[in-house]
Amino acid sequence: MYGNKRKNLSTASTFTLNVGGKLLVLDPPAVMGILNVTPDSFYQHHEGAEAVRQRIRQIQAEGAAIIDVGACSTRPGSTPVGEEEEMQRLRGALELLRAEAPEAVVSVDTFRASVARMCCEEYGVQIVNDISGGSLDKEMFRTVAELGVPYVLTHCTPIAETDDATFMASFLRDMGGKVEELHDMGVCDILLDPGFGFGKTLEQNYILMRNLEVLHELHLPLLVGISHKSMIYRLLETTPDEALGGTTVLHTVALQKGAHILRVHEVKEAMDCIKICRMLNGRP
Repeated sequence: MYGNKRKNLSTASTFTLNVGGKLLVLDPPAVMGILNVTPDSFYQHHEGAEAVRQRIRQIQAEGAAIIDVGACSTRPGSTPVGEEEEMQRLRGALELLRAEAPEAVVSVDTFRASVARMCCEEYGVQIVNDISGGSLDKEMFRTVAELGVPYVLTHCTPIAETDDATFMASFLRDMGGKVEELHDMGVCDILLDPGFGFGKTLEQNYILMRNLEVLHELHLPLLVGISHKSMIYRLLETTPDEALGGTTVLHTVALQKGAHILRVHEVKEAMDCIKICRMLNGRP
């Protein structure tokens, strides 16, 4: 059932996003560079003004189209910081970002509607990236609709099924309902994040990657965030620091199955991966 869908870059639809009144065309696929200002992030964080500035410069110099700023760790087992602390961290980072790169397309990684509103209204952040899919703050969907910004809808609902067909069917039902709800509220630009590592077993993460092309049935741009995640280092029995090779392998698979955005720590390596995959598909 799932083997004859879109299989590579050449068959994935071209999408655009309205980011602050400008169109971001997701062809070729774009890279979203991660800027973590979270001291307890599972991998790579940047503390202090100079470290943040250097990270911003690096992300831009290596070719990322979007900078994703996060200030509240969502790693398994972590306790989220309070709203005020998250806002304080983000204000510091966004002040530096807007001074260093005023025209950059910026995404805020938060599950709190109030934090998303602050970032968009005070700092012109153009995208809201919510790892909870609206489940942790019931005001998030309405807030995003009022702000009129693109929204990254992440799947995080546990699924009991463990075979490919029923797992993917449950996934599509869950996400399809949320997409319909967002559209009814007036949210125009929705990006679908499959939520690798969120509410899924190791085996389920690989079911999802194996059948990633099925998600094109929702007719949304597909954002894949697997950089250094446990589905790589647990399988390989290593650590997050040793997961770049596995990350690149899965980026290649995701691109061949039609991913539109890669959310990454290492921007240059992701850009190289995109270039090679396009050449493989006859689209240099």
